[in-house]
Amino acid sequence: MRLLHLSWEHPPHSVGGLARHVEDLTQALAAQGQEVHVIAIGRPAAGGGRRPEKGVWVHRVEAYPVHTPDFLTWVLQLNIRFLEEAMFLWRRYGPFHLIHAHDWLAAFAGRALKHAYRLPLVATIHATEAGRNRGIHNDLQRYIHSVEWWLTYEAWRVIVCSQHMREEVQGLFQVPLDKIVVIPNGVMPSKFREPDPSPEGRRKYALPQERIIFFVGRLVVEKGVQVLLEAMPQVLAGCPEAKLVVAGQGPMEGELKSRAWELGIAHKVCFTGYIDDRTRNRLYRLAEVAVFPSLYEPFGIVALEAMAAGVPVVVSETGGLKEIVTHGINGMRAFPGDPRSLADNLLALLRDPGLASRVREGGRRLVEEVYDWRQIARRTLEVYAAVYDEYRRTPWPERPSLGQRLRRYALALGGNREQKEPQGHMPPFSGRYDLVGHRAALVNQGRGKERL
Repeated sequence: MRLLHLSWEHPPHSVGGLARHVEDLTQALAAQGQEVHVIAIGRPAAGGGRRPEKGVWVHRVEAYPVHTPDFLTWVLQLNIRFLEEAMFLWRRYGPFHLIHAHDWLAAFAGRALKHAYRLPLVATIHATEAGRNRGIHNDLQRYIHSVEWWLTYEAWRVIVCSQHMREEVQGLFQVPLDKIVVIPNGVMPSKFREPDPSPEGRRKYALPQERIIFFVGRLVVEKGVQVLLEAMPQVLAGCPEAKLVVAGQGPMEGELKSRAWELGIAHKVCFTGYIDDRTRNRLYRLAEVAVFPSLYEPFGIVALEAMAAGVPVVVSETGGLKEIVTHGINGMRAFPGDPRSLADNLLALLRDPGLASRVREGGRRLVEEVYDWRQIARRTLEVYAAVYDEYRRTPWPERPSLGQRLRRYALALGGNREQKEPQGHMPPFSGRYDLVGHRAALVNQGRGKERL
């Protein structure tokens, strides 16, 4: 199959887990013999050169170099660029079999391509605006929420990453349950095999005797770093040699640093800012525990990455995380938003090497047996095949021409008037009714053009 994925994130442009998901999924699909194209934001290759990246054709585009008054205008401009690139790809490589749009930021382009080329559209909802914000509270959130609904309505199938997200999407958007397919995220364990870092590399983050607790993610409310900071005084009371390393950036960074000073733990917390994948992997190798205290988490791919790197994990019992982690078997689960529960579980792993070892091995087995991208790609291809088969067997009526739509509109307004206008004569203007009726009459006579 020739597949077209639309995503606003793709490495090296990464904001959250979406970029890694799209990269890993498309590479796994390509490894199984599919021709995969991705349109994503980014600087196009120098000189316009195009070549596959690990079997995947990644076509990067930039939004127009004009001022935009707000984020939504920028998103619309980006989607127009997606459409322009898709039309170019259609001419260059031939027709696609299916379009796959990732989240609401690609909804406009996905829907337009679906109807322009009469192709099936599959959508993945990675997270929802209502879930991220615990409800809809302002006009911007309301707008994004409505676009998410629109995308689920237009899609032939909606893919989500967990049972939790299936229930969330069904409840928020009233999507029929048989239209929603659960396919989890995955990891490629080979990406996390790093040699042990040198002592010099370790000193950048902690003293030789300190035991590293590692968090990586965006510094936003839903990731729960503020809960982790509140838990650290209790952790340090039980394990004075603990050291928290927080990797990532986000709007809460300044607030979190200030809170660390207020709690008197600033000397025991290292904020690294943004780190690349290689640095992340080295920190996994240095860490004794990885912690993900999310308040909202559709899936939690970072927990799987930590498992693949051989680090025992502590997670919040929320969203997709509670579907991944079995307490005491392949990780530890804390009550969401509860600093004391989080501290208790961190201390359990720091104090009990046997428990930490069992949890570490359980996590590795889980990743290898359940969350391998090859299996996930096969399941995704099964969805594509089912959708394409239904598409081929389902009548898709031709879209009515403009003339047909005008005739229907005129009839609906009462276009069968007894008094007829003189042939070829435009009646005096008396509102939209007369203009539409006269236009319909001209089209009926075969004299109207197929555009106004």
